[in-house]
Amino acid sequence: MDFTPNPDHEAIRDGVRRVCSKYPDTYWRDCDERHEFPWDFYADMAAGGWVGIAIPTEFGGGGQGITEASIVLEEVAASGAAMNGCSAMHLSIFGMEPVRKYGSPQLADEILPGVADGSIHAAFGVTEPDAGTDTTSITTRAVRDGDEYVVTGAKVWTTKAPYCDVCLLLVRTTPKEEAEGPTSGMTLLLVDLQDPAVDITPIPKLGRNAVVSCEVRYDGLRVPVSRRVGEEGEGFRYILDGLNPERILIAAEALGIGRAALRRATEYAKDRVIFGRPIGQNQGLAFPLADSHGKLRAAEQMVRLASWRYDNGLGCGEEANLAKYLAADAAFECADRALQTHGGFGYAKEYDVERYWREARLMKIAPVSQEMVLNFVSSKVLGLPRSY
Repeated sequence: MDFTPNPDHEAIRDGVRRVCSKYPDTYWRDCDERHEFPWDFYADMAAGGWVGIAIPTEFGGGGQGITEASIVLEEVAASGAAMNGCSAMHLSIFGMEPVRKYGSPQLADEILPGVADGSIHAAFGVTEPDAGTDTTSITTRAVRDGDEYVVTGAKVWTTKAPYCDVCLLLVRTTPKEEAEGPTSGMTLLLVDLQDPAVDITPIPKLGRNAVVSCEVRYDGLRVPVSRRVGEEGEGFRYILDGLNPERILIAAEALGIGRAALRRATEYAKDRVIFGRPIGQNQGLAFPLADSHGKLRAAEQMVRLASWRYDNGLGCGEEANLAKYLAADAAFECADRALQTHGGFGYAKEYDVERYWREARLMKIAPVSQEMVLNFVSSKVLGLPRSY
């Protein structure tokens, strides 16, 4: 790795900051309180080419790597947009990689240009109410009927489903008990979400309320075989290609939230005068903030290592998982300390740190929990017996 400052990366940061400067904390606070998707922000980011930054140039994208995409999302989060801003565009940035890599040329030509310019909103449907993180136990079924599949089942936590045109859906074409192995018999389909056979129900939740999460039920949805991504029964293998970049991007978003929280905390600690002096002069407040700064910088190095390895075609499972683990912990601790620095005002919405705190907490459970990361590291890296 080369740690020399990269002018292209600095240009990306500057460009994203210019867009985000139009959307202050008050904008994000209002979107969150009204549960309203940030349409103006999304349109500006799409117009600037940031939504399609990692989509190949032949499809109208920027042709950049996960490193550049991670920088975009880090800066979005750091602006104060936090997860409400990042989740508005997150899936479009990385989620269609299986279509590019394994889909037919016709399917890629149909979908990717629209995703790149922001006109097509895409969702990702894997998690189910009963299976949770045990993806091999999903039961959403797709049965072949001539030139179509008929899909029946339910998914949960499908991000911005009411606004999405399509969803990359993982289904079982062979029941688990009949498949050759637990990861066999799963197929990836690109399905239309705005269809009468699809029922979308928002899930009330703690935070990130500008971007809705939904339960989506499929009741006999008919999907053309031409919308299958790759070969039947190979869907699990295809989605694995997207897991490492997803963890890297989530880690970068966590870094951004940590930066936003730390910025707010240090500003407040300098300005707030109690007992005749700024509260930041007290080591009981100053030291935790300095400690959080150090942890954010350390997590940042793992994020950069993971994205560099991915972009250079090297294995990065350990690095991507650890980047997500370290950055999520650092960001939430930073947000918690920012809230503590503000005292009672930290609990007030007008200071925004409570919003950072709520959104940083999400990173410790999604898209994979901290415990599942430790399961991966203990078994795959350290070679200990698998516990699940």
